[in-house]
Amino acid sequence: MKMKPLQVAPSLVEQVHEAILAEIASGKLPPGARVIQERIAQELGISRQPVQQALTLLRKQGVLTDAPGRGLQVAPLDLDQVRHMYEVRSVIEGLAFRLAAERNAATAAKQGPALIRTGRKAVASGSVGEMIAADMALHEFIYALSGNPMLAPSMEMHWTNTQRVMGEVLMRDEKPRDIWDQHEALLEAVAAGDGERAEHLARDHILEAAAFMIERLRAEREAQAA
Repeated sequence: MKMKPLQVAPSLVEQVHEAILAEIASGKLPPGARVIQERIAQELGISRQPVQQALTLLRKQGVLTDAPGRGLQVAPLDLDQVRHMYEVRSVIEGLAFRLAAERNAATAAKQGPALIRTGRKAVASGSVGEMIAADMALHEFIYALSGNPMLAPSMEMHWTNTQRVMGEVLMRDEKPRDIWDQHEALLEAVAAGDGERAEHLARDHILEAAAFMIERLRAEREAQAA
């Protein structure tokens, strides 16, 4: 039996998944908002089948939940779940940065600065979408440099929820928090081939981000309750 070649380009379901997630992360679909399959299919100009598959995946990932009556709605963020997710991320990211430093320091030194410039431009633009995309691009770059093909798939679910957390916090910040000095220090450690320092900085970076974002989300909820 001859197997079919793997598709490199994102599938239609993956594109729909990312499109819906972007709407949620940008606040266009806030927690509690109903997600209507037919409307999404019509807006994207596609059939309902890939939309249904994307919605099923988002439900499994905890981004969507059953709505009263029927259908789906955007789930509220669970702060305990966010904390647990970032704890796991800190370990995986630490490993990724260590391996990248040990295996591909020269590539990091050559290609990394462009990613830093893109990130700083995204912060200056104030665009939530651009800031999230720049952040993801840097981390995906590190996963590729790690030489471990299991890292990126292991992070997919975490990034789905990380985008939501980042989106909710960034939308409420008049002046977005600039994390690119930290990213630059991380890349410098990788480019220097210092795996131990890169891992240490990566873990600290993720846990600090978690503490900051959880505190902002908690304060926002307390303000709404008051």
